[in-house]
Amino acid sequence: MQTQDKLIENNQLQETPAILEIRDLCVDFFLPNGVLHAVNHLDFNLPANRITGLVGESGSGKTTLTSAVLRTVSNPGKITRGSILFKGKDILALSDKELKDFRWREAAMVFQAAQNCLNPSMTIKEQFIETYLAHKKDMSAKEITALSERLLRGVRLDPERVLRSYPHEMSGGMKQRVMIAFAQILEPAMLFLDEPTTALDVITQDYIFDILQAIHESTQMTMLLSTHDIAIVAKTCDFMAVMYGGCIVEMGDIYEMFESPQHPYTKLLIHAAPSLADDLKERVAIPGAPPDLMKEHKGCIFGNRCPLCDAECRQSEPVPVTVSAGHTVVCHKVKEGGRQDERTED
Repeated sequence: MQTQDKLIENNQLQETPAILEIRDLCVDFFLPNGVLHAVNHLDFNLPANRITGLVGESGSGKTTLTSAVLRTVSNPGKITRGSILFKGKDILALSDKELKDFRWREAAMVFQAAQNCLNPSMTIKEQFIETYLAHKKDMSAKEITALSERLLRGVRLDPERVLRSYPHEMSGGMKQRVMIAFAQILEPAMLFLDEPTTALDVITQDYIFDILQAIHESTQMTMLLSTHDIAIVAKTCDFMAVMYGGCIVEMGDIYEMFESPQHPYTKLLIHAAPSLADDLKERVAIPGAPPDLMKEHKGCIFGNRCPLCDAECRQSEPVPVTVSAGHTVVCHKVKEGGRQDERTED
């Protein structure tokens, strides 16, 4: 019965419409010694009202992708190609005023270093009020304070203590929870979380992800969690997208991705993750190094590290194929409907 319930749930997930549609997105950094292709002809649909994990090694392009959606790519980076549609509206065509409204009101972001996002000279209460009034003028300071108290209780903090505190008077975990509360103040439809628990101890990390799941259950806010920790994704997310070399190489619902990963990189990521259920000696690091994104690559971007790479992989770039409803993979060795080349079988 439990298996049947999971199958029904998976089918519902696979039918979830996209709130964000990205097509042929390129983000390039123009450096003195060449052009770094941080995001390279990327296609991606973000399911609405779900938590999606964006996983990949450091340097795969996760942070650059989320920065592109918010149009906060730092110099010398530029969005050079593609479209980003939020609820059907092109984000890249927004005016400065429309972009200001889009940020915080439609999409907010929680960065990995909360201490760098809070003003050290202002109390948390003052920062809540200032943030709200910078975007909307329909509430008084008293009403904003009441809203702030509710949001802080939602992240399991004492509002009375926190609102009168300065950032230096709080721990790293408390500041990160304050940032999660900040991100909700204008009730955005979409929340980006960029390695939100980096530098926090494992107990605090687990606590924060419990909070995020509780927030999602109560608000149905769409969340995109960028992380290199695949174990966190397994516990927290509904969907998983795997990013490598500036591209999405596989995406699907979380159950199918872990039970039947198709791309060799996804398999290696899962196999490399530490587990308490087996001997750590059985966990093997992915051989080789990530690609140099300043160089043009012929064929599959993962080819130089892939144990299945052959002449076809080296000569031609793979195209996305549909394994099942909601599960796509970019690999020559995976056929439509999930029929794999015999050489890929374990």
